[in-house]
Amino acid sequence: MKLSDFSYNLPKTSIAKYPVSPRDKSKLLVLNRETQEMESKRFTHVVDYMSKGDILVVNETRVFQARLFGKKEKTHAKIEVFLLRELNSEDGIWDVIVDPARKVRIGNKIYFNDKLWCEVIDNTTSRGRTIRFNQSGNIFKAVEKIGQTPLPPYIKREAEASDKEDYQTVFARVDGAVAAPTAGLHFTKQLLQKIQKKGVTIVPVVLHIGLGTFRPVEVEDLTKHKMDSEFFEIPTKSAEIINKAMHDKHNIFVVGTSACRALETSTTADGFVKQNRGWTDKFIYPPYDFKITKKLITNFHVPESTLLMLVSAFAGNDLVLKGYKKALKEKYRFLSYGDAMLII
Repeated sequence: MKLSDFSYNLPKTSIAKYPVSPRDKSKLLVLNRETQEMESKRFTHVVDYMSKGDILVVNETRVFQARLFGKKEKTHAKIEVFLLRELNSEDGIWDVIVDPARKVRIGNKIYFNDKLWCEVIDNTTSRGRTIRFNQSGNIFKAVEKIGQTPLPPYIKREAEASDKEDYQTVFARVDGAVAAPTAGLHFTKQLLQKIQKKGVTIVPVVLHIGLGTFRPVEVEDLTKHKMDSEFFEIPTKSAEIINKAMHDKHNIFVVGTSACRALETSTTADGFVKQNRGWTDKFIYPPYDFKITKKLITNFHVPESTLLMLVSAFAGNDLVLKGYKKALKEKYRFLSYGDAMLII
């Protein structure tokens, strides 16, 4: 398949700028791969499609306050430092993006407040830099109060205080993402309790979503696209629970493309999942044989994005684009703060 196969017209008015409240009252479009039928529901109805013994896999990554604003030593020029990924915790070394990049050179110091500053120690790309903080250890804690929520670039507004909670799943636990696993944003604690009461086991994995999730695919030949690497972890206990459920022929409901990629990165030769941690640049696009994911909960994604390609690989491109057409017609809300889709 080619890049243009994943194109559709997304009006700006369909892009959600704020989430619905409560979050589980968002719309849910249910696509049935077998019958090709589509149904419009509310997200709270997702529990109706689950049975005792099923598994719900969630991504426990936590979005940290990655956008920092500081001043250059001596000139006091205002510099934005967007934290991408931690390279070395002990030495406080990070990969970042700076703006305006032309003002930031190796050796420059940028001060964020009286206690926290960094020094630029390398250039990586035109806007990319490697920095060393003056503090080692838990930088996530240090930036929690002074940083801003890294809202996606297509949400055309500044981050607000409410985004700190809104752009975070209720099961977020492990700091490291600069973008939320957005399919997880629809769950409330009450809905999770309802799911557990039905006999469904909630199983955690981690994949720290990076800025690459927003990077456009710029080649028509998909085999030539290279994904950014993202850190992930499948705990031993999670793998054991999933494998037992698969052996007993129960369904594995996966929340979001990030959790799906973590699982599909970690498959065994006989089609089960293994304990694993490291970096993945796995790119899933049609055709692809999913080993672990049996049902997928996801949002509505940007045209020609790697996220839409994964969803199309799971449900079939024709059915997905028909679903998107129906969703646009019925005024569904798209992208990170938008509505959801369940593919069964």
